[in-house]
Amino acid sequence: MNLKPEELAVGKENFNEALGVNRRDFLKGVVAAGAVSGAGLGAMYFGYSKVKDPVRIGVIGTGDEGSVLIGALNPEYVDVVAISDIRPYNIHRAFHGDHSSPAALEARQGLMSVYDWKTEDEAKKHVKVYTDYKELLADPNVEAVICALPLFIHKQVAMDAMAAGKHVLTEKLMAHTVKQCKEMARMAEEQDLYLATGHQRHYSVLYDNAVNLIQWGVLGEIHHIRAQWHRGNLPGGDSWQQPIPGGEKLADGKIVDQIKSGMNAFKKRVDTETDPTRRAHYKAMYAQYAAWNEDQKIDPTKYGYEDFTIRNRQGGERQISALEELCRWRLWDRTGGGLMAELGSHQLDAASIFISALRKDGKKAHPLAVHATGGRHIFGYDRDADDHVYCMFEFPGSGYDPSFDVGYYDKVTNWPPEKKGVPSYQEDPHKKVVVTYSSINGNGFGGYGEVVMGTKGSLVLHNEKDVALYKNGVSADTKLSVKKDSDGPTMDTQASGGQTKAASLANAASQGPVSRGYTEEIEHWAYCIRNPAPENKPKCHPEVAMGDAVIALTARLAIQRSNQGKGGYIPFKEEWFDVHSDATPENDLA
Repeated sequence: MNLKPEELAVGKENFNEALGVNRRDFLKGVVAAGAVSGAGLGAMYFGYSKVKDPVRIGVIGTGDEGSVLIGALNPEYVDVVAISDIRPYNIHRAFHGDHSSPAALEARQGLMSVYDWKTEDEAKKHVKVYTDYKELLADPNVEAVICALPLFIHKQVAMDAMAAGKHVLTEKLMAHTVKQCKEMARMAEEQDLYLATGHQRHYSVLYDNAVNLIQWGVLGEIHHIRAQWHRGNLPGGDSWQQPIPGGEKLADGKIVDQIKSGMNAFKKRVDTETDPTRRAHYKAMYAQYAAWNEDQKIDPTKYGYEDFTIRNRQGGERQISALEELCRWRLWDRTGGGLMAELGSHQLDAASIFISALRKDGKKAHPLAVHATGGRHIFGYDRDADDHVYCMFEFPGSGYDPSFDVGYYDKVTNWPPEKKGVPSYQEDPHKKVVVTYSSINGNGFGGYGEVVMGTKGSLVLHNEKDVALYKNGVSADTKLSVKKDSDGPTMDTQASGGQTKAASLANAASQGPVSRGYTEEIEHWAYCIRNPAPENKPKCHPEVAMGDAVIALTARLAIQRSNQGKGGYIPFKEEWFDVHSDATPENDLA
């Protein structure tokens, strides 16, 4: 970790002792032993063990995020025996990896690399390929499934999988609505199956260390968390607006086929390149583009996608094909959840992890209220998802109790601890933690991460890789130095990429390994399946995952209400977080 001892908020001796005893020396020992894979880092750090028999799984949805999860698989814990996807492009990347950039290939290595299969033919002797996911669910060899499909399909696939007796790990957000989340949670309970959701920060070593710092009191009393995910996406260069197979008709009537152009360009390079390494890369890229070009033969209407028309503010119309909805599902409210579901859910999950660390009962902290706004400030009528969102959440602080008489305690100027019935300053039942969140396009300044502020210091987490601790009152011109690492996370079409396993040994030996948590969340899910017991359950089990969904989806509703002139302030109801209550924000606020 990138800690600066001279800037620590507490005594250096006390802090170093705590850090050494509890985490830092342990991490160095893990790395020195070479335990960064297999039954290694995650098992040692989070306390689960290697499984004797890898869980036989199917991967439903092998696109951007599905292929990231494939790249993070540990064969000692899971054995992929089947995959399902409707797109030839995704099937190709599932086996061969994503060769569009070095960072993409590291994140999406492909099954052949993960399991050391030399050819696609060899791989397909082990892995069955299905177009219809229901055929995969009917395969008796599949014990559990990973679902990495567009958000609006999560609930149906998860319910079908559990009805077929399969354990499920679904990508975040848990579902498109809170009602769907509750249906999934109840199904898992009824069928006695493990349902996990991929909020990987619950398995991040860096974030777990941040929790330890908070619990040790290094930051003092937490009162504010500032979170953001800023991207430089602009019209004409939006990472969520992928090319359409078969070409796209522009406003001037011209048809532009970027995929076919890329395929032809790489074919020429294969034919003319003499350097073996470059020629191999060009050949891989040609094959990838050729598979992508095959997507134009799909009939997406068979799989829940629709043709529709959108109108801009000036009354102009644009036709959206079902194929475009499939390829650009993040841009539409019907199929995705926009910035709050795709990006905001990560940051708000992190904030709730930090605030929950302050609780003595170990339960997840639920927000009291949200005030949010947003809109399409840069992009035109090529989407209905917002490109800018801004939120402010009120969370209960340590000792918060809404039952106290606010009027009485506000009149008390001195609260001596010895005065019976009157809390001390630290036990003020009215205290709250305010969390602000922004996600914008058009300016990537600051990247993504969180700043946790307390009365003794501030903790800065950047890009899931670096953490720095500053003492309280540090000068405003003090700059956080963030390393530029080609192995770092990338933003292409999803909130993932880059480093999925431990950092390099050289870096890890001095700072402790940086784990983004993908490998560990899958390992622990597999461990729970092989070791069923009340005490063994995924960290992001249905109650936790549903809580994250309530937070993100309620904020999304607040933004929509703000845009409708109804005001963007919504108080949270505790029953929204109760799996067994039928109350949901979408129903109560309809």
